[in-house]
Amino acid sequence: MAPLPPVYQKRDIMIYKQGALECGSASIVSEIPLTVYLNDTELATLICSPTGYKELAAGFLLSEGLVQDPSDIKDISIHEDDGLLWVETSSPVPQMENFLKRQIASCCGKGRSSLYFVNDARQLQPVRSTSKFTAADILRLISMLEENSGTFRRTGGVHGAALADSTGLLAMFEDIGRHNAVDKVLGYAFINNMITSDKLMLLSGRVSSEILIKAARVGLPLVVSRSAPTLLAVELAEQFGITIVGFARGQQFSIYSHTEKVIT
Repeated sequence: MAPLPPVYQKRDIMIYKQGALECGSASIVSEIPLTVYLNDTELATLICSPTGYKELAAGFLLSEGLVQDPSDIKDISIHEDDGLLWVETSSPVPQMENFLKRQIASCCGKGRSSLYFVNDARQLQPVRSTSKFTAADILRLISMLEENSGTFRRTGGVHGAALADSTGLLAMFEDIGRHNAVDKVLGYAFINNMITSDKLMLLSGRVSSEILIKAARVGLPLVVSRSAPTLLAVELAEQFGITIVGFARGQQFSIYSHTEKVIT
């Protein structure tokens, strides 16, 4: 029998059914603390699923505005047994002086001061993209995200995110944290020098303001989710020229901003 992937483990449990307890088993997701060092300075501890470490680190640095170009990253190394990861940049990172060191929660997003959040939005420019997406492609692609969410089907304990174009899914990750899944996808695109101005991002969970800011930072014109956006995410999407599609399920979805990017 092949060993189980590290993202989940089988455990014996007790199941209550029809008034009685019976023995059973369940696949339970794994989570680890991953401490990221930037140029030998401790940056943050990310609580994440044990996979896609380099993509997570690159996407996290990109989302926080600490790197802007793949050439900024000189090396990424990891000591998996100790949960330590080191990123070396090709030049010093001046933004480090204003970076707020903090713990990253797996399900509730990362805590930050309101000033830091406002600075995130002020750093960004509107997305300049003329790409449009058909309703049929949007529904087909969100279905592909669901079909490929194997860890979620086994455990029910992870979120999924993917980068796609009309040909299909280009990169997909599942993680216990919504933000981690997005950072892994964006980190993959960043490391591989992928153009994002003609792509869309697919999500299983809600579109929060912080996820919208991640999309704006890399110039993604469309974010599609099976769930709902927050009001602040919609307001930021209007400001930055991003289309948000929510509740994309079956044969319908809702468009919350910049309807012109969706061809019906």
